[in-house]
Amino acid sequence: MLQRCIVVGALAVGSVAFATPPTSEPRGERSGPTADQQSNTKSDVELAAKIRRAVVGDRTLSMAAHNVQIITQGGVVTLKGPVQTLVEKSSVASKAVQLAGASNVRDELTVAP
Repeated sequence: MLQRCIVVGALAVGSVAFATPPTSEPRGERSGPTADQQSNTKSDVELAAKIRRAVVGDRTLSMAAHNVQIITQGGVVTLKGPVQTLVEKSSVASKAVQLAGASNVRDELTVAP
């Protein structure tokens, strides 16, 4: 019985190591800002919140689209994360463009396979 518990425990621990999908970029060298680099200025926080409300308020979007990263720094919005379709990618980006302006949006969204 003890041997089964150890094997099951080892399998559970081993599967955690692959929870994050591998990328072609070395760790720590991903392009663009990361969520922890979100600016805390009032205008950036408010802009990110407005975009988040617009995205989450659109019930035609998937949960993946509702959970994209919206990172705002100095009025420039970076969108990151997977969405399910090109239509969702376009929809999320257009909501950001409407609120921040086309020149202030960097679309780094990806369509998940």
